[in-house]
Amino acid sequence: SQPLANYYLENMMNIRIIYEYALQREHEGKNFFLTNAERLHHAAARGAFIQLAGEEQKHIDFIKSLIDALDKGQPASQVVRELQAEDSFFSRRAVSEGVEQTMLEAMVPDLPVLRMAYLIERDFAEFYEMAASKVEGEAKQVLQMLGHWERGHEQLFRLFHDQAFEQYAHMPWGG
Repeated sequence: SQPLANYYLENMMNIRIIYEYALQREHEGKNFFLTNAERLHHAAARGAFIQLAGEEQKHIDFIKSLIDALDKGQPASQVVRELQAEDSFFSRRAVSEGVEQTMLEAMVPDLPVLRMAYLIERDFAEFYEMAASKVEGEAKQVLQMLGHWERGHEQLFRLFHDQAFEQYAHMPWGG
């Protein structure tokens, strides 16, 4: 049964490495959103960045809980159950409310930041989906859930970016 124990230990270490990397990336994302919220010209985009930084903090807390459970040899299912009901309300609400036309014009100066936010969230989603494809069991479920959350954020910032870009593309040159 030694090979089975070695397999379990190796798999557990791989999951821990994935979680630690995810934790680092979530911290980077949170810092990006907080830093750039101060720079944004558009109030709704600024508010969205601040709210998203708060969601990234939830992801940080969630991943820390997963690492703690892993360290204690406990299943992640309890941590998952506690947060599973807490889907991405922010993203759904922001998209369903839409972005008013007058707000979009003010977002044009923020296009590069909105594009970067979209790319960060897309990268997060792709990382979680790739990692989920390499593990089994509860870790797979957890990573799929995180990927789903990040896809919601990705869609939100793509919507902001694309609508602002569309406004920019139709603006008369020279103001």
